[in-house]
Amino acid sequence: MPTQHPSRIESAAVVVAAADVAKIAAEHARAAERDHRLAPEVVRSMLDAGFARHFVPRRHGGDAGTFEEIVRAVAVVGEGCTSAAWAASLTASLGRMAAYLPEAGQQRIWAGGPDTLIVGALMPLGRAHREEDGWRIDGTWPYVSVVDYADWALVCAMTAEERPTARFFAVPRGNYRTESTWSSVGMRGTGSNTLTVEGVYVPDELTFTRDAIATGLADNAEAPCHRVPLKAVNGLCFAAPVLGAARGALAAWREGTAPRHTSASGGLESAAAVVLSRAAGEADTAALLLEAAARTADTGSVTDFEMARSSRDCALAAELATAAVDRLFASAGTRAHQESAPLQRHWRDAHSAASHVVLGFDSAAEAYARELHPAR
Repeated sequence: MPTQHPSRIESAAVVVAAADVAKIAAEHARAAERDHRLAPEVVRSMLDAGFARHFVPRRHGGDAGTFEEIVRAVAVVGEGCTSAAWAASLTASLGRMAAYLPEAGQQRIWAGGPDTLIVGALMPLGRAHREEDGWRIDGTWPYVSVVDYADWALVCAMTAEERPTARFFAVPRGNYRTESTWSSVGMRGTGSNTLTVEGVYVPDELTFTRDAIATGLADNAEAPCHRVPLKAVNGLCFAAPVLGAARGALAAWREGTAPRHTSASGGLESAAAVVLSRAAGEADTAALLLEAAARTADTGSVTDFEMARSSRDCALAAELATAAVDRLFASAGTRAHQESAPLQRHWRDAHSAASHVVLGFDSAAEAYARELHPAR
């Protein structure tokens, strides 16, 4: 037989390192739920694995990597802990967004190296007033994941001008304060707390318009990952952790539930075999959808139709992955409802993650239909 060689994607450093992150995250998952934040060891392993640097431009020491690599790596982490996968995915995504800052701002962000942990508040809930060569900003943003460990935050605010514009502003730790407000039924370990900025001055080198990342026009773009619109890849960021939850649920089901449903011959009983096969098929289908959308984005040139299809497929993948977890959880019986059971955590996490507005199927379906049947 010919020797089987792993693909370039599977052998990418971040994908390989993700397995260790998943192991460490799984060991600390119950503590993360209790503390409503990830353990420092998990965050450290995530940074050491290269998630923060994945999309950072190479001129700043980053990998300028691919979307397919990050989708696969995040899903691996999600098998151990969905909250850790969410943190890894957003950390990578925010590193990509920071590449849309002017070059002088990028140099400041990554002055200490490419593993800077950047968090984001993407809704324009703040206000920015022009002041000399910069802006004075104020605002409060809820649901900022992993904010307790951040080095910088990218927050979005509306400018106070005749024609207001949404802009992102990079604010270093120490220039904002946080409040512990995260208490969710699922994804408890993300530590998605509230961030507040009060009268902070931000120079022009640390700001860019929301339109820049919406259209995918990064200054000095060296790699395809810096030339695609946010809408073409945003769904990948949020759907990949849900895929990880489905795979984690499959593993938990096989370890805890399958042994109780074996036949006299040693195989699974018919009903259990159907549950396992359908759930695994749903998870596999979700993976195929996400990886195909990622490969399209990795070309660096995405059409309006491809963007709409990507949003559709990411939302559909999240639905399929969640359906797989539902199927497994419903078949597992009372044992799966115990707080100590990993399956119930994957179930709660999948539903919480899939409820993100970016993964709403109805709006994605409407956008896709408009591309297929434009108004006359």
